[in-house]
Parts: sequence; C-alpha cells; structure tokens
Amino acid sequence: MPLPYLHYDVFTDQPLLGNQLAVFTDARGLETSQMQAIAKEMNFAESTFILPAEEPGTDIRMRIFTPQNEMPMAGHPTIGSTFAMAKTGVITPDSKRFVFGLNIGPIPVDLEWLDGNLSFAWMTQKLPTFGPPVDRRADVAAALGLDEHDLAPGLPVQQVSCGLAFVFVPLRDHATVDRAVSDAGGFKRLARSTGLDLPIFLFSIGAPSPSDTVYSRMFAPDFGIVEDPATGGASGPLGCYLVRHGVVSGDAAKRIVSRQGVAMGRSSEIHVSIGGAANAISRVQVGGAAVLVGRGELLV
Repeated sequence: MPLPYLHYDVFTDQPLLGNQLAVFTDARGLETSQMQAIAKEMNFAESTFILPAEEPGTDIRMRIFTPQNEMPMAGHPTIGSTFAMAKTGVITPDSKRFVFGLNIGPIPVDLEWLDGNLSFAWMTQKLPTFGPPVDRRADVAAALGLDEHDLAPGLPVQQVSCGLAFVFVPLRDHATVDRAVSDAGGFKRLARSTGLDLPIFLFSIGAPSPSDTVYSRMFAPDFGIVEDPATGGASGPLGCYLVRHGVVSGDAAKRIVSRQGVAMGRSSEIHVSIGGAANAISRVQVGGAAVLVGRGELLV
C-alpha cells in the first residue's frame, strides 16, 4: 500500500536550507522494524511517523527515527511535523497549541500564524539536567581534530539534557568551529577515556552575523549522523548552558539564535527562549520555521 510523506526543510523559511525531514503522515499498521528501515531508506537525519494519540492530553503520537536509531525526542522533527500537521489540516488555522506524544511523554508546541498559514512554532522542552564538567579537555579537543587551546577559556565542556543528552564544547571562534571534524574513531576513543558516548555539540560565542548569538555544529556518528544541519533537541540545552554560565541573561536569554549548518551549505536559524535564572531555569523553548519542498509516497 502506498505510504504518503511530506518533505520539509526545517529551521529555515527558504527551500534547500535547514534540516531535511520526511513526515509520514499516516503510519498506522507499520511495525517498528519497518519504520526503522524506511528511515534508513530516506537517509535524512530523521524521519517521523504519525500515529493516533495514545495518551490523554496529547493530540497525536509521533515516533522519530534516524537512519540507525529511534529517538526519545528531537527538535527539528517536532517543528517540521507541526508544519506538516497544519498543512494536512490536522492542526486547524489559528490553533494556539498542539501536543505531541513522544517517547519521553507529552511535548507541547505553541503556534504562530500569518494570513491563515502557520509561520512559526515553539516547542517546549523539559527542564535541564547538567552533568559535571568534563576534565579531559585535551581528549575532547583531539576527538574533534583540534588542540586543547582551541577550546574557549573559562567555559566548561559539559553534558546537558532537556530530554536528550549532548556534550557541549565551547570553541574560541567560528573559524575554529569550522575546522572541527566529525570522526567516528575519535568519538569512540573519547567515549573510552571519559565514559561519554554522546553526540557532541560544538559552538562559539558570537557569529559572523551580529543577529546570531552562537555559531554551531553537531556531530553524532553513532546515530548515523556525521553532521546535523539543525539540532533542535540540542538547542534547548544549549540555551540552558549559556544561561547557567552567564553568557546570556535577562531579556537576551529569551531571544537566543543559534546559526547551525553553515559548514554543510544548509544554514539553519534556531531560536531559543530560556526563562528563569541561572540556577533556577523555569522554561525551555526552541522555535523555528519550516518550508514544504516536496511530497511523495513509498511503495512498501
């Protein structure tokens, strides 16, 4: 039976930029193994599968797969699938909120509309958990093809999670971010020396554009993602990291912009809004736009 899908570019309002996403709008009847095989066939960073709601207080159930793994949650699939649900009429115009049932539980998305069309979506993420600073800074740098002096002084390498854990690595400047390499072997050596077998999110404070807060990249070779052009699941924890360590505060914490994917030729603009104080973060939201660039069906 044909399996329809919509193809979105996420965290951009321009086609052929941002992060690609396949949204399978009716996944009823598919087994987990079939979803995983389809995600591998699509070979995007992630694909989503829409199912009827399973939990009270949610509007739909959604499962998210990389080419190699099922994810507990992720940002660009949630934002992109929100736009797909609006496109197909599951979300009606001028609705204010839509709630996804993900593997970590209900995740609400707040909606902004323009002339009857969804223009922007804000995903609420879980409050952060912080791991201890990673002491083996030279090992972290080496895993990225860099030296210890390439790390930003005064800021820790640290694990942070808002539902999905990442290791955050602050670098000196955006040129250093561009020099880093995604090397599966280097990541395995780092996991052995630190015990951290996690995706790495690297960034510099400031960016080539003055409108951006940070310039970033994300490597997750163990998930089948050599590099990700936009990582919403890491952007909430990124904002929390920046607030916790005093990089941004006050009103600036409510309008963080991460510029990701430039090194891949897929520039992405990810908005982050953090509420509360450095040691008492009370709200984590990640937002962006998405644009429909294709549609089709798999004959599976």
